[in-house]
Amino acid sequence: MTDPELSFAQGVLHAEAAALEAMAKSIGPEFSRAVDLIVACAQAQGTVLVTGLGKSGLVGAKISATLASLGIPSHPVHPSEAAHGDLGRFRASDTVIAISFSGETDEVVNLCAILAQDNLPIIAITNGNGKEPSSLERLARVTLRLGISSEAGAPGQVAPTASTTATMAWGDALALAAARRRNFTAEDFARRHPGGTLGGLLRPVTEVLRFIAGKNLPLIPRDASVASALDMAAGVARRPGAILIVNPDGSLAGLFTDADLRRLVLRDPELLQGPIAEVMTTSPRTLEDTALVRDAVNMIREYRSDEIPVVDARGCPVGILDVQDLIAMRLVKD
Repeated sequence: MTDPELSFAQGVLHAEAAALEAMAKSIGPEFSRAVDLIVACAQAQGTVLVTGLGKSGLVGAKISATLASLGIPSHPVHPSEAAHGDLGRFRASDTVIAISFSGETDEVVNLCAILAQDNLPIIAITNGNGKEPSSLERLARVTLRLGISSEAGAPGQVAPTASTTATMAWGDALALAAARRRNFTAEDFARRHPGGTLGGLLRPVTEVLRFIAGKNLPLIPRDASVASALDMAAGVARRPGAILIVNPDGSLAGLFTDADLRRLVLRDPELLQGPIAEVMTTSPRTLEDTALVRDAVNMIREYRSDEIPVVDARGCPVGILDVQDLIAMRLVKD
């Protein structure tokens, strides 16, 4: 027997997904014109100001935050507060995103009427009220319509659902398209988002290396014996769970881990006197020194590697990344 609540929830999700699918199919040149306005605003050192009332205002604040995180200056503005001093936030170089489901919200329309007199570009996000343009649409340079026939959960529930999801999706699409047009990269995003897990994943892997070649990570020549390699590695106070072996030209030749040592001793302790080149892992998986922490996390998850050599463009070791470093940063689980 199907749980009525689960069936209802599935209907809500299907309705919201259908709203987004309909928007994707109907997208047209007006979207590109809206992106043009946002990019021009950013290039003119302006600010994208986002306004809406009630839940539209809350969604607008999220859109504004997304724009800012993608390198496009943006602030939310409450349409009622604008009439009590916040009009001073608006400059000639700015662009406005105005959100109103009906296109007739008094506070939003009144604010946009004032801004239109000053020739500020307005991008309207609205469902409209029929075939005739709404008041907000008549004031806007560009209108992005939602095309929502009913909210998810209707007719029993009438809270904004599909409409707010669709509005947020328009905002995400605008922000990402504008950032793409401006060649905004993951590295640019990392500089604006240094905190939290996301910021940690976007850091250069070289920033989190504790074991640096030539500093606290001895590089072992490939003609050394296992025993002498262990002696050289023991010369530092703290070491990772692996030894890096190099060729005469300094390039990485192989990797010898603590697990390799245990297996070697159990098999035949006399092998400790033999060359480490014969028992090391040749051609280990590596990361380039230009990689991000997220690349290391993906490698650890995919290959279950505990130690990852980091090399430069010539294949010479820069350091070694230990999985414990990422566990300490809470980027992978023990």
